[in-house]
Parts: sequence; C-alpha cells; structure tokens
Amino acid sequence: METRVTVVGEALVDLLWPDGATEVRAVPGGSPANVAVGLRRLERPVTLLTAWGEDPPGALVREHLARTGVEVRRMAADAARTMVALAYLDAGGAATYDFLAEWSPREMPVPEDTVVLHTGSLAVVIEPGASRVLDLCREQRRRGRIVAADLNVRPAVQPDRAAYRAACERLAGAADVLKASDEDLAWLFPGLAVAEAARALLAAGPRLVVVTRGAEGAFAVTAEDEVAVPAPRVAVVDTVGAGDTFQAALLDSVAERGRPPSGTDALSAVLRRCARAASITCTREGADPPTMAELTSV
Repeated sequence: METRVTVVGEALVDLLWPDGATEVRAVPGGSPANVAVGLRRLERPVTLLTAWGEDPPGALVREHLARTGVEVRRMAADAARTMVALAYLDAGGAATYDFLAEWSPREMPVPEDTVVLHTGSLAVVIEPGASRVLDLCREQRRRGRIVAADLNVRPAVQPDRAAYRAACERLAGAADVLKASDEDLAWLFPGLAVAEAARALLAAGPRLVVVTRGAEGAFAVTAEDEVAVPAPRVAVVDTVGAGDTFQAALLDSVAERGRPPSGTDALSAVLRRCARAASITCTREGADPPTMAELTSV
C-alpha cells in the first residue's frame, strides 16, 4: 500500500505583481498547499490540513483546492480570514513577499494512515497557530511518524531575526527532515557560511538537512555525509513554487522509503530528482508542479 503524506499549513492567495506591470493577478497558493498539490501530481496519497475564511480570497482557495484532487480537511480556526500574499516579481522572475496573515487552527486531525507529516512556512511562525503546529510535530514524532519541515523564511511576517531563528531551531528539534534555501540560512545565520548554518540546524535534531541554492542546485547533510548536485539549466519564467515543488519530490522519496534517504548514492539520486522537478516548475508561470509523467520523461 502506498504511504500517505499529511501536510499541515496555510493555503492563501498570491497577488502576483510583475516588474513594470500596472495590474496584479490573484493566484491561489501557499507553500504547504503547493506542496500538497505537488505530491498529488506525483501520485502520492496526500491530505492537506488547512484553513481559510469565508471571504473572496477564501472562495478562490476553496475552488482551487477542489480542482486539484487533493484530500483537504478544513480546520476550525480562531479567526476567519484568508491569508493574502503580495508577490513582487523582478525582471528575472524571482519573488519577494508581503503578507496579510492570519493563522489560528484549533484542531489538526491527522489521518491514521499517515507515514510522513510535513509543515513549514508561515504555519510555523505566525501565532497562535505556530505553537500548536510545533506541538503536533512533537506528538507525531513520538508516535513514530516521520516529521518533515520547510523553513521557507518570510521576514515580512517576523522581522525579529533572533525570534525567527529560535522558532526555526525549535522546529528543527521536532523534525526528522528539514529543508531550507541558502537565502533562508543567510538571513537566519548572517555570521555563518551556509554549510555551517545547515550543520547547526542538523545538530538541533533532524536526521537530514537539505539546502536549495536556486540555479546552483542543492546539497544535503547528515551526520555521516554531505552531498551536492547541480540544477538543470532551463529557461526561467518565474521561480514561484519551485521550492515547494522540490519539497514535494523530497517528501515523495521519503514516503517511498519509509525513512529519510542516507548514503551518498541515495542522497544524490533523491536530490537530482527534486532539482529536476523544481526546474520544470521554473519553466511555467506560478506554482505549477510537474506530474509524475513529466518528471520521469527523458
């Protein structure tokens, strides 16, 4: 039987504002929601635990999730407002963000057949939901489930670097697999080289830390190994959702094995597959992850 990944975190609406444009475009997204869609397209059983409000952005989120085929469990929340992100796209397609954020889920019903629990991004920073998600990660790990997280650092929602770093270190202590970008680590640990920062997070508790480096590829560190792979060269339309696609492919590999990959050969193979998935997303507008057929085609 194929193993299930459960994703807990925000679904939101991105207002995409390209460089030089005079109008914005509303696109449903949110890092955890994007990861869930990516897993679904890779034919991995996946459940998304999320929340949205009864407002126009919420209607867009609801309709989008209904089309994806992802099993969605809408959580009750203290407040009823849908998150909105304003994504500024530079001439190269890279995005910077600002947020209208609300995250206050009360109950997070994890399906019993879950093997991997994933979270990250705004869901692990915005209170009161962040503390509740952290408690869930700790509880699920005690139950023997694999816990994975993507830091996906967004200083716009927590500009206090020390507070943000402390939240990420707590999350690292509750996770088996932790992903971050080189930009995430440079902001969190300005006095450390990226590889040193990755090792610092590894020391907090995960078995595997993966770092994406955009056009330079990705690397992974474990207690025994450090492996790096290049990124495929593609014509970039924009980078929206590329990290989420990478994470979906990583989670798919973890779920397939029933454990985090280890050893240089296995880590290299997994990272190359993840980088290929992310590169496909970069060739299209918005968070549009590849299907299994697209990822496996030569």
